[in-house]
Amino acid sequence: MFGMGFTEILIIAVIAILFLGPDKLPGTLVDIAKFFKNVKSTVGSVKDSLEQEMNVSDIKQEALAYKAKLEKAASGLDDFKDIKGTVSKEITSMAQSVTNNELPTDTVKKADTTPQEVTFKKKKKNIEQEEITDV
Repeated sequence: MFGMGFTEILIIAVIAILFLGPDKLPGTLVDIAKFFKNVKSTVGSVKDSLEQEMNVSDIKQEALAYKAKLEKAASGLDDFKDIKGTVSKEITSMAQSVTNNELPTDTVKKADTTPQEVTFKKKKKNIEQEEITDV
């Protein structure tokens, strides 16, 4: 106990009996026991406080991680804030190319010039099948 051997504890006990006497020794031992009990409870409360502080630091780390994610998402939204300027630049560049008759080939698709036949033929109704489905 506390790095002391049995003989050292025995020597301390003998010296305590000689100085305190047999009538004060029991009260002194009770006071020493109370002191060690208080020290033990104090160490336990400090340990609990440290564990709570460690949990608080874990919560802080989680909050910082969420903050980093939100900042990353916000920076992604910053690209969309200037979408109006980007679109207006694209429109003006297209308008200039149209006025200069410089249409890009990838944006203009040629119309299908093959003639298509349009007919308005009536389809024959099968009366028997309609009557079966109505029933």
